[in-house]
Amino acid sequence: MVGGDLLASNQLPEEETRGETCAITGPNSESRALEKRANANAKFVSIMDQLDAGVEKFRKDALNLQEIRDYLLMSMDLIKGNEMLQNMNEEEREESMLYIQRVSSRLATVELNVQTLRDPSQEESLSQINAQIDTMIKLGDPVMSRQRCQMYLNACCSSSAGLTEDLDAALESDVGPIDKKFESVLLGCTLDDQKNIKKRLVALFRYLKKQTVST
Repeated sequence: MVGGDLLASNQLPEEETRGETCAITGPNSESRALEKRANANAKFVSIMDQLDAGVEKFRKDALNLQEIRDYLLMSMDLIKGNEMLQNMNEEEREESMLYIQRVSSRLATVELNVQTLRDPSQEESLSQINAQIDTMIKLGDPVMSRQRCQMYLNACCSSSAGLTEDLDAALESDVGPIDKKFESVLLGCTLDDQKNIKKRLVALFRYLKKQTVST
């Protein structure tokens, strides 16, 4: 019995020791696991933030390219009604039109499509704005087109809180009347579309201004 008591007494400290070890190492191990998981989550979020920034930059670059393409398309439409082309003889005009067609065909090989989320009403507003601008471009009279463009720009100014530097620089000192119909439709467009419309009109106005000054 004495030996049994001694055996039991020897085992008790081991059990107590194991319990103490679990009490000491258990929480630390769990803490390290939580820290490891938190670090992994933080790393994942960091990677996604970098990807998000990359996508946003890519989108902006694509929008800039789209603006350049739109400007070139607009210039091609304008040059077809340029007075210099109209003053050429038939043979020269035919050669020039073929040249324009070749350049237009090359430009048509470039397709860019950066989508902006719009509801049906905003889609309709943008379609109406584009139709009005296209009609203005095809007036065939640079002076009339410039005056109409000025009125559209005035509408852009009145519909926004303030002018951008580019827009302010493009406008003449006497801004004159506003195209109320254009302004009403413009307000139905998304904010991104409104900004792009302003940029397009600024580029168009500068082009028309050069044309009317040179003539």
